[in-house]
Amino acid sequence: MSRTTPGPVGRRRLDASQPVEYEQPVRGPRLESAQAARTVQLVVLAAWAIGFAGSTAAVIAIDVPTWIFRPSAALLTIALAVGLTHRAGGHMRIWVSIASVLVVAAVVFETSALLAAAAMVTATLAAVLAVVVTVPADTSLDVAREYLLALAVAASGAVGVAAWNASVDVEAFSLLVAGASLVLVLGLVWGLGAGLHGLGRLHLAWLVGIAVVLLALIVYSEVVRTHGSQNLVELIDDAVYWMRTTIGGVPRPVEVLLGFPALLVGIRMRSRRREGWWIQVFAVLGTAVMTTALVSPSAYPSYVGLSTLYSAVLGYLVGLLAAKIVLKRSSGSSRRVVQAVVRVEPDRFSGLR
Repeated sequence: MSRTTPGPVGRRRLDASQPVEYEQPVRGPRLESAQAARTVQLVVLAAWAIGFAGSTAAVIAIDVPTWIFRPSAALLTIALAVGLTHRAGGHMRIWVSIASVLVVAAVVFETSALLAAAAMVTATLAAVLAVVVTVPADTSLDVAREYLLALAVAASGAVGVAAWNASVDVEAFSLLVAGASLVLVLGLVWGLGAGLHGLGRLHLAWLVGIAVVLLALIVYSEVVRTHGSQNLVELIDDAVYWMRTTIGGVPRPVEVLLGFPALLVGIRMRSRRREGWWIQVFAVLGTAVMTTALVSPSAYPSYVGLSTLYSAVLGYLVGLLAAKIVLKRSSGSSRRVVQAVVRVEPDRFSGLR
């Protein structure tokens, strides 16, 4: 990838004057005309914005007819399907058609199974697109921009799920969305991250560490819930009650300690190494929690919104610290590098492969 120039014996210096090419073969443009492609992009963005706005009306007090909620969610889902399929380099005629048929059938027939399936597709598409729509960033402002964009896409999925108003088992629905999102993002990242063999020892160690943190969170929460002492359970309940009544929301551990930091670190790492995509796998767990936060009819939008805000702020701070540790160069590497090589990826509206 990077090129070297002759130097003193035993010393190698990177020549950053040569642009770094993208590693993946990318399919050609779907439309030959640049103007037509731009028009389609604007139409999809408009559909996403309209669907987002109409779905938001289902969770806040706006005097609009209730019949617009599900059609808005359907329009939002189709826009998400187009965006993710294009970004992943998939077959638009197959995947977008399947999603479109499902959401239209859910709007028309309104059966419980169809509504639940449509809500799950909306949540999954938004959770994955929120991660893959980002582009590599190295400066603080650029990283913050990508971070906010990912949260906005995930938030659109959350209100889309609420607009479907499907009758589901909340815990099972959340687990299914998280599992489906992981499968989708793993399939995409396997190629983008050059498979497991593309990982160096250090980055593989970080992935294992993140997986251990995830497993510890799951095991600890289950142990506390089933076998925790009464005093510990009461202490946790009192803390949650205090935060809910005092600041209006409760940060979610999966988002603060895993999902959102992984999103930020992955964005930063992708500006240097494509192994950053493997960190993004864990980011989808945070966005999946976001997209399923409003699936319960009893969920308070203000509580969910504040909880997400607190999680986003704390997750951002944890991510900054993690990025500083993960991306820190050794003194030897610093001496060998004249200028950091900036890795490139296709722009936001182009396919990744």
